[in-house]
Amino acid sequence: MYTPKNRILYMSQLALLVAIELVMKLVGLGSVPIGPLSMSFLTVPIAVAAILLGPFAGAVTGAVFGITAFYECVSGTSPLGLALLQLSPVHTFLLCVATRILMGLCTAWIFRLVLGASKRKNLSFLVGAVAAPLTNTIFFMGYMVLFFYQTEPIQALASALHATNPLAFIVLLVGLQGVIEVVVSGIVSTLIVKVLSRLLAAQQEIR
Repeated sequence: MYTPKNRILYMSQLALLVAIELVMKLVGLGSVPIGPLSMSFLTVPIAVAAILLGPFAGAVTGAVFGITAFYECVSGTSPLGLALLQLSPVHTFLLCVATRILMGLCTAWIFRLVLGASKRKNLSFLVGAVAAPLTNTIFFMGYMVLFFYQTEPIQALASALHATNPLAFIVLLVGLQGVIEVVVSGIVSTLIVKVLSRLLAAQQEIR
């Protein structure tokens, strides 16, 4: 979609979405603390970037999300993240950053797959928008269970939730907040993408 002639425009749009993501995080609009986790809406700019700008933009904005999450672990803002960091800095970094990069990539790929199969933009926008928070939860919780489930902090949390197995732990921990996150982020991202796609299309016609 983007050629060397409009690479500056592409990078400007990507930089703007990264800036929006950082502002959302700084002013507290990006996440709502609920228990040991936070209900995150930082997937909204990631979904917009992945759908409108492609996989690279999805990966970059996903990386920004992940780096801010890892910083919370290092700074102690996230007690659970700090506990995991003390157990394994490498796995905690991958949990925070790698899963979010993969989420951004997959959102773009899923959007393109649906668009190519259905040729329906509105449906593709919706599926792509929902894919961001959904894959974020799947990858993050999947990695946590795979590499940290048997550790003391997670076992203590699982015991407090009365979870008897990894699947029950994920369901009980994510619960209603995960559903709200997917629904709200999906709706907001879809609306933003629809508006911006029209603006970009009009801009292309002017050019």
